[in-house]
Amino acid sequence: MLELQEVSVEHGSFKLRADVRIAPGNVTAFVGESGAGKSTLFGALSGFENLASGQILWSGTDIAPLPPAQRPVSILFQDNNLFPHLTVERNVALGLTTRARPGHETLDRVHEALEQVGLAGFGARKPGALSGGQRSRVSLARALVRSRPIVLLDEPFAALGPALKAEMLDLTATTLARPDTVVLMITHDPQDALRIADQTMIVSDGLVQMPRDTADLFASPPPDLQKYFGK
Repeated sequence: MLELQEVSVEHGSFKLRADVRIAPGNVTAFVGESGAGKSTLFGALSGFENLASGQILWSGTDIAPLPPAQRPVSILFQDNNLFPHLTVERNVALGLTTRARPGHETLDRVHEALEQVGLAGFGARKPGALSGGQRSRVSLARALVRSRPIVLLDEPFAALGPALKAEMLDLTATTLARPDTVVLMITHDPQDALRIADQTMIVSDGLVQMPRDTADLFASPPPDLQKYFGK
């Protein structure tokens, strides 16, 4: 269970507040206007934003004091965060080791992850030789080898066309959404949430609201969500 207990993050006059529980085994979407606090929330979870108060509990243990590298968190960014001078194999292996020559066990896991995302045989290529969708798959493979129980999707497929984005969302759901994993996704497209998110949380005016069933929420959106949709 992921629990944010009376969490607050402050930036000048802006304050983000969260007091919520998110069970593993679900994909949870976060929606809300720009500046509402979605990216700030992800920064707090990943360790790049300091808490003004509160706790972030994973399985009952407070992870807020831990530095980013020691947290049980993986992040997929919109720019894929790949190193252009490294091969696909080495970029994925960075999820496990910084060694210049990964061992056989590491490479076996890398190749298995590449096969899972449909990139078997692409290990020797550089990111510059790949399409946008293929680079997204490399980033997804790196998250797979890390096997962290909290996965943050910071609009990683926003730059892709509709068909390819839908394909990557489906692939993400089938490969990352496991019974012991919490998958959290920031999106500005309601169709993304409707496609793969079991539940959705609204972030409005610096407040993270409790999760609600995605289909029910979008079928009968509350006033703050209607405002976001321009209704």
